[in-house]
Amino acid sequence: MSDTFTLEQYGIKVANIIRNAKPPVLYQHALAYEPEAAIAASGAIMVRSGTKTGRSPTDKRIVEHPDSKDDIWWGKINIPIDEKTFEINRERAIDYMNTLDRIYVVDGFAGWDPKTQVKVRIICTRPYHALFMWNMLIRPSDEELAAFGDPDYVVFNGGVFPANRFTEGMTSKTSVDLSFEKGQFVILGTEYAGEMKKGIFTVMNYIMPKRGIVSMHCSANEGEDGDVSLFFGLSGTGKTTLSADPRRKLIGDDEHCWSDDGVFNIEGGCYAKAIDLSAEKEPEIYAAIRFGTVLENVVYDDETHVVDYHDVSITQNTRASYPVEFIPNAKIPCVGGHPSNIVFLTADAFGVLPPVSKLTPEQAMYHFISGYTAKVAGTEMGVTDPEATFSACFGAVFMVWHPSKYAEQLAEKMEKYGASAWLVNTGWTGGPFGVGKRMSLKHTRAIIDAINEGSLENAEFVADPIFGVGVPTSCPNVPSEVLTPKNTWADKAAYDKQAVKLANLFIQNFEKYKEGSSDAIINAGPKV
Repeated sequence: MSDTFTLEQYGIKVANIIRNAKPPVLYQHALAYEPEAAIAASGAIMVRSGTKTGRSPTDKRIVEHPDSKDDIWWGKINIPIDEKTFEINRERAIDYMNTLDRIYVVDGFAGWDPKTQVKVRIICTRPYHALFMWNMLIRPSDEELAAFGDPDYVVFNGGVFPANRFTEGMTSKTSVDLSFEKGQFVILGTEYAGEMKKGIFTVMNYIMPKRGIVSMHCSANEGEDGDVSLFFGLSGTGKTTLSADPRRKLIGDDEHCWSDDGVFNIEGGCYAKAIDLSAEKEPEIYAAIRFGTVLENVVYDDETHVVDYHDVSITQNTRASYPVEFIPNAKIPCVGGHPSNIVFLTADAFGVLPPVSKLTPEQAMYHFISGYTAKVAGTEMGVTDPEATFSACFGAVFMVWHPSKYAEQLAEKMEKYGASAWLVNTGWTGGPFGVGKRMSLKHTRAIIDAINEGSLENAEFVADPIFGVGVPTSCPNVPSEVLTPKNTWADKAAYDKQAVKLANLFIQNFEKYKEGSSDAIINAGPKV
């Protein structure tokens, strides 16, 4: 698979370049050169990502440059470095690559809309990383590869090699550095493949809004009549699960853009959480685990190579990466019309929010900017408490502009094309975590069906006394008593106390977004 293709323009002089290899070749290389690589009983390749089993957001840096400085939302998420430090880290990655016998190159596209596609080149040292990005980028045809030319962005993944902690601006041996002006992205000190995927997403989150296109951390699917729904939500809220509906075509599971032509997927693949995966609960995803799929950090039986998706001894962040067409009802090309429904998913472990509520335009922006879900805290002496998590735009760690930029563009598109907004709680009912129980997936699917079919739009709604959202009094195939959360609690006074607590957490979080938000959006929050 090697050819005369060279990378000398980047200072890379490795003789053996494995360029745009397809899965059979990358499987061979993975089994030969990847530590602990094995083939699962399903045919997927199983690999380990090394010490890091998740992203390292505190190690992400962006070059502070006069051309982009005023665009970027600087702070704890977008941390600046100077051009010299970026050059040092890039040279460190290239110097490491030049010590190797072989490296891997993957060329592909980000964005299914041909008018706005971004050409991406991945240069990496591990065959599993090449296969991962072969899955996750949009795969060019042979003709497109022949005419690919120079990429718009290049990823230098030298992640096996650490950053120098004594380099100015470094806080650890991991550094993930991006220069918009150079169109380059450098990874050191982490072998977690998701850094490449989310690095490209960060790029799209910068350049698409400059073109008047909304860049969104969401999944999307399409009904038989062409109606499109978007699903926003943080990890664990059901974004991938609920968008993989056998009765609807999957446009994509994680990253999308919304232009005046409609919605398009940024990626050519899916990166699904594998924890507790089963054929019964998530049949489409389970069936996608086959030859060509990368299974990351899973545990398996040494003799049968059957994966135990419930085993989290390596990490809870077990993952599966596969081409989007591995989902039988994927829509290829991954584009759709303008969305009819925008669904914000939250896993409220406080047990306070309704299983579904309709949002006014102002409430939609408030909840979009808030990006709320709740995680279950650790247990100490048998006591557990939910922990509120707020991530602006349901993906703050990937946002480059101030969250208000994305919110304004989303609001504009929703108003222009008449999309309805919904808040769906996939968390707890009947009490908080430890007292109540998780929302029935059957009921949540019924709610999503009612949204997609339009029947919930015509329901009767009552305003929640604290959060102000519109709570339906009925929904097909969902018991009416479930729809009003207070009714599911045995201790009504405890519910009131918990609701006020959560409302105050919303209000406190939104303080940092008041500047730049209209009074209408600020007033759309909870009242206590």
